[in-house]
Amino acid sequence: MEKGTYNAITDVANVQIGHVTLYEKLNAEDTICTGVTAILPHHQNIFENKVPAASFVLNGFGKTVGLIQVEELGVIESPIMLTNTFSVGAVLEGTLSYMLAENPCIGDSTSSLNIVVGECNDSYLNSMRLLAVRPEHAWSAIKNAKSGAVEQGAIGAGKGMICYGVKGGIGTSSRIATHENTKYTVGVLTLTNFGRRHELKIKNWEKDTLNKPDGSIIIVVATDAPVSDRQLKRLAKRAAIGLGRTATHVHNGSGDIIIAFTNGYTISHESNEMTEDITLLRDSHPMMNQLFEATIEATEEAIYQSLYHAETTVGRKGRIVEAFRRLE
Repeated sequence: MEKGTYNAITDVANVQIGHVTLYEKLNAEDTICTGVTAILPHHQNIFENKVPAASFVLNGFGKTVGLIQVEELGVIESPIMLTNTFSVGAVLEGTLSYMLAENPCIGDSTSSLNIVVGECNDSYLNSMRLLAVRPEHAWSAIKNAKSGAVEQGAIGAGKGMICYGVKGGIGTSSRIATHENTKYTVGVLTLTNFGRRHELKIKNWEKDTLNKPDGSIIIVVATDAPVSDRQLKRLAKRAAIGLGRTATHVHNGSGDIIIAFTNGYTISHESNEMTEDITLLRDSHPMMNQLFEATIEATEEAIYQSLYHAETTVGRKGRIVEAFRRLE
């Protein structure tokens, strides 16, 4: 399918991505090798203009925050944040501080706030017990967010991640769904930290020798198509097919979690109206199949992009994880 201008999640108009990367060798044993990535669904105030959203948990060995309310209400009202497993709390606090500063009404004249944070375990390369990610790093990732080309590979939350036995991290891709004169964009961003080297079918490798946890993947699907939260869950399930195309068998200890949203319309936080007047795509329209295909293709390529862009990285205890390109 046709790709967007940047072949990135930011091809969905107004989506912004921000990274903060932390990398420092402290001593022979400890290295900080981690970070934070922020995904902003649009340029407006996200709390006041919520985006329809859904999630799909393929394998639930994960510590993601906020998805219970997303499932119940079908909206996201904060930046979507990514980091390492032990830093979910710090990133939650930093994002909360940012949102409180932007919205004085939260917790006062209006309701509370649901923040979404996803994580993967980067403890093979990162001294995760040191809790190097602090709340201000989440704030900075949000403030750094921008449209256009997206930095990929060992960047932001992906700095310490490993995928298919080689260096992984952040990857992104996009596809254009077209029917007659109508076009919608689907963009995907992945945080890849899963799989073993022998599983990756694009290379005929022996098993890798890394003694690491099974790992995880967070997949974020964005679109500008006018779809409901129910339909977004259908897109999220198709992202799992894109993941499967890369040949992982989804390990026991892997947290494989997909979050999908649309900014094709927003839901106002406050309204005097009793009902919402929203035009939605029909399930039976051919465009829906185009969106399914776009999601699958963009997810598969986003995973590969995380491998192609990542660089060889030295982490804690002198551990080295090679870049995919060095082993080709």
